[in-house]
Amino acid sequence: MLYHLGLWLRETFNIPGFGLFQYITFRAALAAISALLISIIFGPIIIKKLKNHQIGEQAKSELQKVGNHSLKAGTPTMGGLIVLFALLLPTILWADISNMFIILILLITAWLGAVGFLDDYLKVIKKFPNGLIGRYKIVGQISIGLIVGATIYFFPETFSYDFWKFNTSTTVPFAKNVNFDFGILYIPIVIFILTATSNAVNLTDGLDGLSIGTVGIATLALAVISYFSGNANFSEYLNIPYLRNSGELTIFAASLVGAALGFLWYNSYPAQVFMGDTGSLALGGALGGLAILIKKEFLLPILGGIFFAETISVIIQVSYFKYTKKKYGVGRRIFKMAPLHHHFEKSGLHESKIVTRFYIIAVILAIITMATFKVR
Repeated sequence: MLYHLGLWLRETFNIPGFGLFQYITFRAALAAISALLISIIFGPIIIKKLKNHQIGEQAKSELQKVGNHSLKAGTPTMGGLIVLFALLLPTILWADISNMFIILILLITAWLGAVGFLDDYLKVIKKFPNGLIGRYKIVGQISIGLIVGATIYFFPETFSYDFWKFNTSTTVPFAKNVNFDFGILYIPIVIFILTATSNAVNLTDGLDGLSIGTVGIATLALAVISYFSGNANFSEYLNIPYLRNSGELTIFAASLVGAALGFLWYNSYPAQVFMGDTGSLALGGALGGLAILIKKEFLLPILGGIFFAETISVIIQVSYFKYTKKKYGVGRRIFKMAPLHHHFEKSGLHESKIVTRFYIIAVILAIITMATFKVR
């Protein structure tokens, strides 16, 4: 909105200074600052509302003897509303909202945020033990994946006139001049990625500041990649597909980084608020959506290595437990507890130390991700 207003004022009245609105870097900086300020200013208001309505985290019996989790019961949840507000508003204000890349990433985030909100609402307010039934949650995730995948597959010209060259393909890390084409499998791949990333971030959201911090680090890398992909000179230099108009995604990514920092102000140990599924499903979908739209799907296991490891730990734990129970009559475990961060908690590490070390790993993974563009 402000992007269009600024360009209109420049073109109509030739007012000095409004030409800056054409630059993505300028608007990205303003979007990040706006998101940070919105989180910091409106965070306490939303937290107070959640407290007044007694929308607090329920005690989980399996975590009562792990770390300080027994003290977290009653902490306001559904704080993902803060993140969504701080993310979506600056994007709408500073990005070109007629851009198809922006339209799709906003749709992904809002859609999965709504699915997460419904889950939190049923769990916390209506007191349904399991919240939204798993199959209904999956239907919501598959539905948005189907919409996004079908849009890219059948209507590539809505993104740019030359987007059809890359609509079903992706770049391959550490390989030069190599693109992998998913072909007719593209739509199922998009569905899988959005479902997997949203669930992976949701699984990671178990310690104060862990999920939002690692999301912020990964998104910062995606912001840089989005800018490179939408810039003809940088994309040619790095030998990656030039995706016309995709640079606008930098505005969204910058807003997410600012929103993450602002939410971390209240979510860091000891947390004053939890994001709940409202935030974790939306942010996971946003990460997956960014990777899909800038054709960097194969980078997700590297960039999102923390989320990948957390998810794999759950899969291994559940599979091994079922296997040993069937074979020996008693289920056995590989980890002391899954997801992985709880294993380290049960090993005696304080959660703040676990979170800090996971941050360090996330930064290293982000650096490795950026290095893939030259190490080929």
